[in-house]
Amino acid sequence: MTFDLKDIWKNKRAILEGVTNSLIRREAIEDAASLRYSICKQCPSLSTNCNGLISECCNICGCSLEFKTRSMKSSCPIDKWPSLDK
Repeated sequence: MTFDLKDIWKNKRAILEGVTNSLIRREAIEDAASLRYSICKQCPSLSTNCNGLISECCNICGCSLEFKTRSMKSSCPIDKWPSLDK
């Protein structure tokens, strides 16, 4: 699985938000992340064969599910859950 570094750079703010929310946990974000993660667990695009640093990722966008589900700016690349960014 290979992803373009330009795409990663373009999404740096959302990725950083997910990392931050993973370190500093808040109940509302954890509730949203839990719901999103349960949807991802049912998706055929879920992968456990990522890059060795990430335990589970999306085969479509390559994002770590731990970070992507905690980023309120992010949405599922195949529209299974929306962005919750205000």
